[in-house]
Parts: sequence; C-alpha cells; structure tokens
Amino acid sequence: MQRIYFDHNATTPVDREVLAAMLPWFSEKFGNASSIHSFGQEARGAIEQARGHVARLVGSRPADIVFTSGGTESDNLAILGLVRASRAERKHIITTAIEHSAVLNTFQALEASGVEVTYLPVGREGVVDPEAVRQSLRPDTLLISVMMANNELGTIQPIEEIGRIAEQADVWFHTDAVQAAGKVPIDVSALRVDLLSLSGHKIYAPKGTGALFVRSGVRIEPLVHGGHHERDRRPGTENAAGIVGLGRAAELALAKLPVEAARLAALRDRFERAVLERVPATRVNGAGAVRVANTASITFSYVEGESLEIALDLKGLACSTGAACSSGAIEPSHVLTAIGLEPAEARGSLRFSFGRANTSEEVDRALAILPGVVEHLRELSPLYKKPVAIL
Repeated sequence: MQRIYFDHNATTPVDREVLAAMLPWFSEKFGNASSIHSFGQEARGAIEQARGHVARLVGSRPADIVFTSGGTESDNLAILGLVRASRAERKHIITTAIEHSAVLNTFQALEASGVEVTYLPVGREGVVDPEAVRQSLRPDTLLISVMMANNELGTIQPIEEIGRIAEQADVWFHTDAVQAAGKVPIDVSALRVDLLSLSGHKIYAPKGTGALFVRSGVRIEPLVHGGHHERDRRPGTENAAGIVGLGRAAELALAKLPVEAARLAALRDRFERAVLERVPATRVNGAGAVRVANTASITFSYVEGESLEIALDLKGLACSTGAACSSGAIEPSHVLTAIGLEPAEARGSLRFSFGRANTSEEVDRALAILPGVVEHLRELSPLYKKPVAIL
C-alpha cells in the first residue's frame, strides 16, 4: 500500500539536507560549546551559525535567539519567564480561546497562582478582533499572547495590528509562531513582537529542537537553573547536533518559502474544492480568513472524526482530528467549539495539512479514498439520510 501523509502540522520528516548537516555532530564533532579549546570552539561556531539562520527566518538579531527543546518550552519560557521577572504586585495577562495547549495550560497555571487572565473569543472564521484586545487592556496588564497561525484551522491572526496596540499600551507581546514559521514571511520588528516561539519539527528539523526570540530589553527568568548558557536564559549544555539541524532547516525554509507556499496553497485549494463537490454535508472551517497555505480543516456532518481518521488510515491516508497533543481527548476541540461549532460538528472534523513531499497525484488518490469512507461511516449513523437523486 502506498501511504499518503497529510498531517504535517503534527510533525514533518527531517529533511535529508538537515540530516546530512547534523550527522558529524553526533560523532567526530563532539565538543562542548562551552569549552575554550578547539573542539569546543568548533561547536560554538556551528551553534552561532545556526543562530544566525534562525534569526534570519524571523527577521531578528542573532543575539536575540534562545535555543530550546521545542515550541512548548519556548512558550513556557516566554510566558512564565516574563511573569516571574515582573515585580508588579498585580498581574493581568491576555490571550485567546484558540491558543495551543502549550499556551492555554500555562495561562491556566498562572491563573491558579493568582494572575488574572482574559481569554478573548474569536469570530466564526477563527480570528480574534484586535479591538477586543484593545478593550481588554488594563493598567496592570503585563502581557498579550496571541498565536500567529492556528494549528487546527490555519487562520492567521492580525499580529501586526495587535503588536501596535501592545506597543502603544507599553505591554509585552508574545506570539506562538510554531505553525507560521517557514510558511509565511516573519519580521519581528515590523510585527512589533517582543517574544516569538518556534519549533524545529514543524519545519523539517528534528524533534526536541526549538527557539525563542526575546527582544533586547525584555527580562525573563529561566525556568531551570544551572550554568550561564544562552546568555543566562536557558542553562544546560547545548544540543549541538539538534541546533545545527534547526539552523539548516531554517535556512532551507526561508529559501523555499515563496515557491512552496504557492504550491501548497494550490494543492490545498484543489483538495477543498473537490471534497465540497464530492462529499455532501461538508464545510471548510476558517475558509473566509487568511490562512497558511498548507492547512485545511473540514467538518463532515454525521461522522465521528476519530472513526473517520482511523478508517482513512486503514486505507493509507494519514490525517488528524486536530492537534496531535490532544489525540484521544474525549472533549471536542476547543478551537472548533470556539468558532461556534456544536460539539457533534467539532467531533466530526478532520485536519489535512500538506507538506513538501506531497504531490497532485497524492491529492487525487486521497480524493478517490475519502468519499467512499465517509459514506460508509454515515450509513452507520441513525441521523444520516442519504440524498436521493432526482431524475
């Protein structure tokens, strides 16, 4: 069976060029980047070169990039680190109802410790209103955190406008760009972002790698304590192999971005049009918003999404019911219910996310599989009435 992978928002394969760049750092190039001898300085040079590549991907200075273990750590370091560094007695922070769990659960932990949190709603298309952000500001507001692109819908948030609001109010602004980095151009200065998180395994680098942009002048406390690595912001001997891989992946992502974004948008749009034409009682979530090029969230009425995901996988098509970290959750997606879907509709939705290796032929094969599987599962539902053809 030729398998099709349409779940690149969950993770991506390590690019062959990325793997080739990493391999020497697992064996013959083994120095500790904190050592002052030649072995250590060789590792230090490779890490700083990678830092430059990541900085160029987001439009920052290399000195403002902190290497981490991934998007979750980057989000935690940004949010917890900033709040802990603040000496204000009262703290108020703002986020949206559709953030990734790495942000939402961190905000909930802070809320339990006495920090006041505002969770902003989003519209039917999954986009937060910047005016709602403005109206939520208070004299004690410390931080706004709004993701750049949603991991389930692909919708892109008005980050530049929110950045202006935060700057005018003298409030720190963090964005989780895990699903945006490498898919859309990013310039942290133009966006007026103070902290930005990204993850390696979403851009064809290895799992366990990530980065956090911290604008000069922003004080954060480290989450763990040890040495003076990463300018006292993230102690621990650097993962040279992983960082080299992340750097090469960032370099490739930036070079490929314009052409790849256009190619993936064409694949996604063709796929969505065909699904809507061939499968009745379906709709694309967030279709009216600006989205990253590779993501399609589709609701299939009268079908349970996890059953559909499993049935498609048995036919060789891999996709997702939503965020990979929430796989198996009993509750419907918080993102889909936030945009107004009923729980049953949310549970009947799938995310298809395309990547570099996907082709038009794979889209055709997927479209040959999908309608029959959906129809079979619907026939098992007592709520579904098959449309009768009118002759």
